Amino acid sequence: MSELHPLLATRWSPLAFDPVAVLSDEDLGSLLEAARWAPSFANSQPWRFAIGMRDEETHKRILENLSGDCQRWAGAASALIVAAHLTSAALPHAAYDLGQAVAHLTVQATALHLHVHQIADFDLAGLRADLELPETLRPHVVMAVGQLGDPAALPPDLRSWETALRSRRPASDLVIGGSIT
Repeated sequence: MSELHPLLATRWSPLAFDPVAVLSDEDLGSLLEAARWAPSFANSQPWRFAIGMRDEETHKRILENLSGDCQRWAGAASALIVAAHLTSAALPHAAYDLGQAVAHLTVQATALHLHVHQIADFDLAGLRADLELPETLRPHVVMAVGQLGDPAALPPDLRSWETALRSRRPASDLVIGGSIT
C-alpha cells in the first residue's frame, strides 16, 4: 500500500464527541482559514458557513434540523457548522468547490487534534428557514466539530458502529477503465 500522510490516515468521523470540550476561537479561526485557502473555480470562493457553538441558539437550530438518528449524538459536538455554497449560474462548480473547502477544514481539524463528522441527513427547508438563509445559498452539509468523546456514553447501537474497524474500498475499485499496480 502507498504511504499516506498521517493527517489523512488518522482522520476519522466519530459519533462520540466530548460534551464539555469547547472549540476555541483560535481553533475555529484556523479551521475557517484552512477553508478560505481551498482552491476554487476562478478563485470564486463560493462557500459560506453558519456556525453554531454548543449551548448557543444557532447550534440548537441546526441540531433541530438534523435527522433523529443524528440528533442522538451530534448535540455533544462543540460546534455544528452548516456548509453552504452560492447558487449563481456564474459559479458552475460551487458544490465541488465547497467540497474542497470542507476537506481542507477537515484536514486542519485533524492537525488540531479535533474531529469532524459530516452530516447530509437534515431538513433542508427547515434549516434554511430556521437560519434565515437566502435562496442564493444552498446548505450542502452540516459538520459536527469537536474533541473525541467516550464511545461508552453512546447508546449500544451507536457504540457498536463507533467501535467497529474502519475500512475502505481498495484503490483498484476506484479506477475506471484501467488498473493500478
